[in-house]
Amino acid sequence: QVQLVESGGGLVQAGGSLRLSCAASGRTFSRYTMAWFRQAPGKEREFVAGIRWSGGSTYYADSVKGRFTISRDSAKITVYLQMNGLKPEDTAVYYCAARESAIFVTSPGRFDYWGQGTQVTVSS
Repeated sequence: QVQLVESGGGLVQAGGSLRLSCAASGRTFSRYTMAWFRQAPGKEREFVAGIRWSGGSTYYADSVKGRFTISRDSAKITVYLQMNGLKPEDTAVYYCAARESAIFVTSPGRFDYWGQGTQVTVSS
């Protein structure tokens, strides 16, 4: 049973930084793709950033490129999302997701496991 537990959300002023963590358990994730999605009120869930566990290739949505960095720690089986230069439009619930494939996709429907989400609020 795969479990994903997010932490690190909170309230921050525009221009500030936060680091989200996603602790994973229940599988060997070497053939998995991990990703962060977000969902703002009244909007669809959208892809933010992704990483192949094996090799560490990373992918970003255009809206966060240059500001956010996704990484993973294989020893801790944890995925991180470092968010710098936060903007009010980054306000959303952020979800960690895992996909049982190294083929990278950005559609949330193609991911197999999800965390419970963590709220990020950026004030102007």
